Amino acid sequence: MSTANPSPDLRQRVAAVSSTELTAAIGVGGIVIATLLPAGGIEDGPVICPFRALTGLPCPGCGLTRSWVYLMHGDIGPALASNWFGPVLILAVIALVVTVVRARSAGKRPADLDKLVRNPIVLGTFALFLTYGAARLILTLAGVVDPI
Repeated sequence: MSTANPSPDLRQRVAAVSSTELTAAIGVGGIVIATLLPAGGIEDGPVICPFRALTGLPCPGCGLTRSWVYLMHGDIGPALASNWFGPVLILAVIALVVTVVRARSAGKRPADLDKLVRNPIVLGTFALFLTYGAARLILTLAGVVDPI
């Protein structure tokens, strides 16, 4: 019994999935998981951020999981308290999915992810995200806010 290599057709189909489509699919998976996780116990979960685990301080992304879970359960206040950029990121995932679906519906490949992330709006939003993270870190170090 020999193990044959995947057929060229299978390789072509796998290669035909762009990084944009893969990122959109992962984002949808994250939204589905956030919907399935119970909001009641999300504060008691493990710390998955390596920076926070090592330092006890929040990185810019700390609280995004909790923000998504709260948001998907309709709890906007706790979602924003966990991370202001949780709702922004969910909107970005939805926009990416719409972009992919529109392109594929028109029989075209979606725009390259590299091109999409170099959009001035995306770059500006990322700069705000880093500024938010730095401000939250400084406020935590100053004792103004509790670590997340």
